Amino acid sequence: MSDDSLLWLAPRPDVTDPVLVVMLTGWIDAGGAARAAVEAIEEEADTNPIAQLDDDVYIDFRARRPVMELREGLNSVLEWERITVSVGHDQTGRDLVLLTGPEPDMAWHRFTRVIGELAEALGVRQMAHLGAYPFAVPHTRSPRLSVSSPSQDVLARVSFLRSSIDVPAGAAASLERELHERGVPSLGIWAQVPHYVSTMSYPAASVALLEGLREATGVVIDAAELRGDVMTQAQRLDALVAGNDEHAKMIEQLEQLYDATDDG
Repeated sequence: MSDDSLLWLAPRPDVTDPVLVVMLTGWIDAGGAARAAVEAIEEEADTNPIAQLDDDVYIDFRARRPVMELREGLNSVLEWERITVSVGHDQTGRDLVLLTGPEPDMAWHRFTRVIGELAEALGVRQMAHLGAYPFAVPHTRSPRLSVSSPSQDVLARVSFLRSSIDVPAGAAASLERELHERGVPSLGIWAQVPHYVSTMSYPAASVALLEGLREATGVVIDAAELRGDVMTQAQRLDALVAGNDEHAKMIEQLEQLYDATDDG
């Protein structure tokens, strides 16, 4: 690879048919569900960074200012947001490549080309990016997943909802097309998060994303802590709803709509 905006941190890893998992912050991630899912992957897959994207090329630091640690007047640390490539493996030993960090603020064509070339160099066999969006669904039902992909073959292999809508695209959608054009099956997996909890953490959606990743790519992540949090949060939400007749009625209406909607 000749592009100098990709900065290697370690020798190129020896991986076999890895799955590329993408989660770029700054676009739609209701409840931080995708971020939490990827954090579970990073921890469980024992990932190690191998490369970073040059932040001066892709990041607008007036929009994403570094955090300064100021201690008794001493400017001790500046924390910069960086787009990082890491490698690890799932519970079955399957190799993974993770692309994480802030969504680029600029140079999207260059970014997608660089990641496409990197994917080819590492022999990536499939790509999936994760996201979550607020929707009129109840927390008392399992989160549904929807899909985006440039490939009809990929769409046919998963059971997720298919939407028809014109919306602004994220950089991950551009990566979908770039990888697809390079012959790598690619898709986006999106979890629906109840709109009334979309500003708080929602582990049920994170777990749903990991289950969707398993269905689409075969990647197995246990995420025991996240799964344990699902029941705890559901009980808290139930208690909040039980103390408010208006909220209880809203949940009942959402349940009726959910149950009346066919998953297809």
